[in-house]
Amino acid sequence: MNVSNFNLTKYRDRIVAIDGPAGSGKSTTARMVAAKLNYSFLDTGAMYRAVTHFALTNSIDPSDGNALALISEKLDIRFETDEEINRVFIGDEEITEQIRTPEVTKTVSEISAHLGVRQAMVVKQQKIGKNGSVVAEGRDTTTVVFPDADVKIFLNASVKQRAQRRLIELAKAGVSTSIEEQIADLERRDEYDSGRKHSPLKKAKDAYVIDTSECTIEEQVERVLTIFKSVFS
Repeated sequence: MNVSNFNLTKYRDRIVAIDGPAGSGKSTTARMVAAKLNYSFLDTGAMYRAVTHFALTNSIDPSDGNALALISEKLDIRFETDEEINRVFIGDEEITEQIRTPEVTKTVSEISAHLGVRQAMVVKQQKIGKNGSVVAEGRDTTTVVFPDADVKIFLNASVKQRAQRRLIELAKAGVSTSIEEQIADLERRDEYDSGRKHSPLKKAKDAYVIDTSECTIEEQVERVLTIFKSVFS
């Protein structure tokens, strides 16, 4: 079934939530699904990265939960999205590239683990999604942000495959690294995200699981759209 041939835009005002570990293809898949459905795309991970970028730029200690919570409440984080790219802004300043640096990647798990930061971000995320017609991705979108989402997806892949994807992404950005470094970094992030006290990464009981290890992005998108259509058929 080629779901792309169906007029899926008739299914309005739904919420699709996509969870999964780093490197599983959440962001690209969610962005492309949103484009297919003519929905808004909510990249919750980019919001935490925006906070992290702001903290690093302004020399705020990643362990200072109180200061980071205040920042999270006040930051004006917004998106401009199409099928090709999700542009991220703080106010009028675009930070799309800055939030993907190795420095931000190494620090975002620590900063996003603070309860005050997560509470502030969840309020913003739920406000964005309150009217539906949104595809949201992140590490707690199906369990905390949108526990009543109409469709819940959990993407997963082997750590080696996820590391290989990161290696390609970083190479395109001119960042030199190795597969061993990326595997170690992903394993560290998986442990941190799954073991954190507040909103740990876990699969919702009613989520559909898609193993993306051997999938192209296009195949991942097609599988999500197939599930989406089956839920409402």
